[in-house]
Amino acid sequence: MRLLMLGGTEFVGRAVTEAALQRDWQVTVFHRGRHAPPPGVRVLTGDRTGGRKGLAALADHPGGWDLVVDTWSGVPTAVRDSARLLAGRAGHYTYVSSRSVYAYPAPAGLDEDGPLVTGASPDESGESGEGGGAGDVPYDRAKRGGELAALDAFGDRVLLARAGLIIGPGENIGRLPWWLSRIARGGPVIAPGPRTSGIQYIDARDLASWLLDAAAAGLHGAYNTVSRPGHATLGELLDACVRVTGSGAELRWTDPDTLLATGVEPWTGLPVWLPRGELYDAMYAGGHAKAEAAGLRCRPVGETVADTWAWLCERGGTAPQRPDRPTVGLDPRLEEKLLAL
Repeated sequence: MRLLMLGGTEFVGRAVTEAALQRDWQVTVFHRGRHAPPPGVRVLTGDRTGGRKGLAALADHPGGWDLVVDTWSGVPTAVRDSARLLAGRAGHYTYVSSRSVYAYPAPAGLDEDGPLVTGASPDESGESGEGGGAGDVPYDRAKRGGELAALDAFGDRVLLARAGLIIGPGENIGRLPWWLSRIARGGPVIAPGPRTSGIQYIDARDLASWLLDAAAAGLHGAYNTVSRPGHATLGELLDACVRVTGSGAELRWTDPDTLLATGVEPWTGLPVWLPRGELYDAMYAGGHAKAEAAGLRCRPVGETVADTWAWLCERGGTAPQRPDRPTVGLDPRLEEKLLAL
């Protein structure tokens, strides 16, 4: 198989690239040259925000590809221009989208037929980048706009992978790396209760493997690429962090009402945590049956945590940070206040 990876140097894109290389596929990476791609790929350099000029390396490259994988999360112009250019030169287009494209509130169990947000037009303003944010365009509308742009160019040759929370080695958002780093320091650690609260997510490597299998099988249409609800609990995730770091940290499980009353922000202040309610249902209770029936398998949470810790240690304990995303984690002063309570 011949794969064209748009991006391919960080997190999900890199996981896809490495998975394809492990299968002995021929891999071409098109990126801006800001990060080194895995060895063994053919490299094309360009800037998808630069219109036709930025795509010159793609336009001038001879031949074609069996599969394109695109993780773009900025304004849809880049997806539109890339997909139009490649429509006659690639057999299949996989766009890594998001479950954020479902109209809020998305009820528990919502499947791929649920109502969707209005997609952003490629002409709307906003900063875009390789795997970058949507700038002035809300993330949900940017991702839906990307879906529509891919469908417009490739029609029924498009696979839409609607992921939710993505964690694992290479994470450049900071959620699991923050928990690992904080717990590694030891001592009492504020943990958002209840510990039995289920979480729904996917390891980037499991997502990458499924994307390649699905595309090779010619699957098309939308799939919620997430684990089953309750695949792991928050307690299992944080217990695994304590175990792999060997820190002996003491998890202080704290009632959600107490956390909210003291100003802790769900999702960002305490990463991964969401109190029960509409947002929890939208993020952690989505329909998963279609992707599971199509072969999606999710590894145990302990394996994801252990491998992420090993990767983080290899980097000296500091994870990469996407410049378009805010840093996450609990302010130490707020943590001290909570611990005193």
